[in-house]
Amino acid sequence: MKNPILITTTETIPGKKYEVLGEVFGLTTQSKNVFKNIGASLKNVVGGEIKAYTEMMTESRDVAIDRLRQNALEMGADAVVMMRFDSGSIGTDMQSVAAYGTAVKYID
Repeated sequence: MKNPILITTTETIPGKKYEVLGEVFGLTTQSKNVFKNIGASLKNVVGGEIKAYTEMMTESRDVAIDRLRQNALEMGADAVVMMRFDSGSIGTDMQSVAAYGTAVKYID
């Protein structure tokens, strides 16, 4: 999703005054198919990067940010400040990613 909502990890946006609308977030939980899990298990034996999981985490991050933007858009926000990520495992083959921050509306 592409929209004009700025997302920043900083507390302030230089040159902008705004009011706080509230907390926004985007969540996703994903897993790889059984064949990629078998490949990852084999890679675990020899070591090195497990590219299927790296790709899954990148995709999860992108989905979480898109959902964060959508949540902010629904609140009427112009931007999100103090954006952060959190992630965790569910079982042995699922990953959850949350993107969260504070939705703000510009003041003229």
